[in-house]
Amino acid sequence: MIEIRKLTKTFEKVCALDALDLLIETGSVTGLIGSNGGGKSTLLRLLSGVFYPDSGGILIDGARPFDNPAVKGDCFFVSDYPFFYSDSTLGNTAALYRKLYPHWSDAEFERCCTVFPIDRKRKIVNMSKGMQRQAALIIALSTCPKYLFLDEIFDGLDAVVRLALKRLLADRVAEHNMTVVIASHNLRELEDMCDRICLLHQGKIVVERDTDALRTSYRKVQIGFADLPAGNLFEGIAVVSCTQNGNVFNLTIRGTEETFMPQLEALRPAFVTAMPLTLEEVFISEMEAAGYDAYHIC
Repeated sequence: MIEIRKLTKTFEKVCALDALDLLIETGSVTGLIGSNGGGKSTLLRLLSGVFYPDSGGILIDGARPFDNPAVKGDCFFVSDYPFFYSDSTLGNTAALYRKLYPHWSDAEFERCCTVFPIDRKRKIVNMSKGMQRQAALIIALSTCPKYLFLDEIFDGLDAVVRLALKRLLADRVAEHNMTVVIASHNLRELEDMCDRICLLHQGKIVVERDTDALRTSYRKVQIGFADLPAGNLFEGIAVVSCTQNGNVFNLTIRGTEETFMPQLEALRPAFVTAMPLTLEEVFISEMEAAGYDAYHIC
């Protein structure tokens, strides 16, 4: 289990994470989404022991990751820009990590090389962006980590490779109880693979919920009136966002039809419809509620 308590990290005058609290269960897949600069990459670097927190702390299986080889041996971090030396090949990189990581598996390395067919003798820095990420993934999975931290890993991967990666991760979680924390702007990729979603904005958690619950606990509603009723129409309803065009309102509401539809129907609208949101629509709505208006950026 990963326990994050009051975690704070600043860079000069910028607060990347602000007293963050989060629990990540063993054997789960947690997706980190949020605005640019929201703190996702900083959190992954703190989890992997690259950064040291200014205050608060992280416990991975009860121990702190920073400057702790025992914890780091159970973790692997693939950054958004994986680093390789100029002469690194898949072959000599595997030889290096075989010595560094206690759970390294040659069998897993061979399996991953079959899934991601990369020339083991070719210099990785001369490969495409997508192939460099595949090389990083081969190494990461071959270390057989208990905790795998991935930052924008889908960037540069084609559709076939993305599907193969998701299947590999699902297998490792199911068979070995691996814990995955993955930050991505590709919400559609996260939607069908994550157990839990955490939305970060300005270093704070805006929403943290099971993925299924997140999808089912929001509705986009369109409601129109022949004549507008007087007063605050939607008082008492958990409206996240609202736009008006004449007598027609487009709402995003936290809740299900059972919770808000009776109140809307009591307004005697000419029509009212409700539909569930995609994860991307939930993200946009919650970011707007947090003051990040995607429709008025110049």
